[in-house]
Amino acid sequence: MVAACANSPFLFGKELWEETRIPLFEQAIGLQTAEDGHPSQRVTFGTDYVRDSLFECFEENRTAYPVLLPALLDEAQDRIPHLRLHNGTIWRWNRPLIGFNAQGQPHLRIEHRVVPSGPTVRDCIANAAFFCGLLHELGTTATPAEDQLEFADARSNFYAAARQGLDARIKWLDGEILPIKQLLLETLIPAAGKRLEKLEIDGANIEEAMTIIRERVASGRNGSWWQRAYRARHQCDMNELTRAYLVNQQSGTAVHQWAL
Repeated sequence: MVAACANSPFLFGKELWEETRIPLFEQAIGLQTAEDGHPSQRVTFGTDYVRDSLFECFEENRTAYPVLLPALLDEAQDRIPHLRLHNGTIWRWNRPLIGFNAQGQPHLRIEHRVVPSGPTVRDCIANAAFFCGLLHELGTTATPAEDQLEFADARSNFYAAARQGLDARIKWLDGEILPIKQLLLETLIPAAGKRLEKLEIDGANIEEAMTIIRERVASGRNGSWWQRAYRARHQCDMNELTRAYLVNQQSGTAVHQWAL
């Protein structure tokens, strides 16, 4: 997801990672302390897979992260306000949250926070379809993905994709190290599309979304690529780049089709 959707190659006019949001946010909230040998970086990929339930994340919050906002909340304790407040000060890139609807019914959700916005609504919808299809596919395999890939390797893959985008090489479930473009085109995109079919999503919608992802990956032209290429061709400042970005965004054309 990080490599296919990368859209943040610049910070203060400097060319940095393909998805610079990742290290920027981690450093911006870099309150690193340690208790009992536990790392407690506030923005993090995490320390391990969840093994039995998402309660493990909230327990790690309690034992490994000092309270950042020591506030007493005047709210019913069955709505676990302090747990929710504390969890809100810890930003895992995949983060569980507990919330309540207007009727007071609790729900548990997971924020997948690595995907940048845009560049267009069509790109966003395609990204969401790809993610949902892939999540269902990997979540229903006979042998869970987390039993096939060490957490340390998943973490290394994540930062390699953020740094190098579609040029990254990552370690996959069979232990083979592959170009991420090859893995996406030959394995992940087809798998996501087939899973969406099993979920009875409209075929035309599946085809449109998977075509956008497939052509974006095959061409290497995600939002990060376009920004770098446009600036290199026109030798422009960030204001001009932003204006050109906005014009293309308003056209509704998916980013891999944007001209330079």
